[in-house]
Amino acid sequence: MKIIDAHIHYSEIGSFHETARNISKVDYSYEGIQKEFAENGVVLGIAMGVTETAGEGFPDSAAETPMGIDLTPDIPKNIVYCAGVNPFNLDAAALARLEQDVQKPDCVGIKIYLGYYPFYAYDEVYEPVYRIAKEYGVPVVYHTGDTYSERGRLRFSHPLAIDEVAVKHRDMTIMMAHFGDPWVLDAAEVVYKNRNVYADLCGLVVGEDGDIRKLQQTRFFDHLLHALTFTNNYEKFLFGTDWPLTPIKPYIEFIADIIPKEHHEAVFYETALKVFPKIKGFL
Repeated sequence: MKIIDAHIHYSEIGSFHETARNISKVDYSYEGIQKEFAENGVVLGIAMGVTETAGEGFPDSAAETPMGIDLTPDIPKNIVYCAGVNPFNLDAAALARLEQDVQKPDCVGIKIYLGYYPFYAYDEVYEPVYRIAKEYGVPVVYHTGDTYSERGRLRFSHPLAIDEVAVKHRDMTIMMAHFGDPWVLDAAEVVYKNRNVYADLCGLVVGEDGDIRKLQQTRFFDHLLHALTFTNNYEKFLFGTDWPLTPIKPYIEFIADIIPKEHHEAVFYETALKVFPKIKGFL
């Protein structure tokens, strides 16, 4: 089975290096991602653009829009990206740069970091971004749920805010990253109700191989299974790992365990083609 990892990271962020080194035990490098992709049948990764300046660290109010990927000078040919948006830096010049970025073949979407930045998805600051997304036919990906930073503000990342945007912009494709975890039942209702809303299943566990297996032996994922059943439409979900927060192989096995086998092709590959139409040119 060919796999598209719809949510990875490939940016020079201090916390990613620290997590890879001390928690997930991942080789966070060009060679590391290529090895994991090759060993697990991953044909493409979609990296979420995020930039850290020399100042405060991410979430970084000084980062320039669009935020890209910069782990190595040469980007692997099997990695594309979503351009990141910093709402504190979204003037006319920034919007012009974002519009230029989304016209590049390897820029396949736009990423908005709800919670990391204290703006709701329906804030007017993002309306020009939505115009660009619709004009060029790229999806908007939102961080939803828990933030991987104590400086995040959770009320802004609650998945119910996505419903406001989905209703107002019916012709815009939306993907909720992390399925709004831990508010996955609320996220499930938003996915169920809105035909233009999808969710990825990445980042539900941070850690190495054994951490995922231990949690699967407990009731830790009951809320997730409830939400998936409530949605009753596995075609609305995408596989993603949040690499380097977890190794790829055990996360594939975890998602394969909780998704019925007849829907594996959709979750691991086909739905990504619908949400990110530009990636067809890389496959």
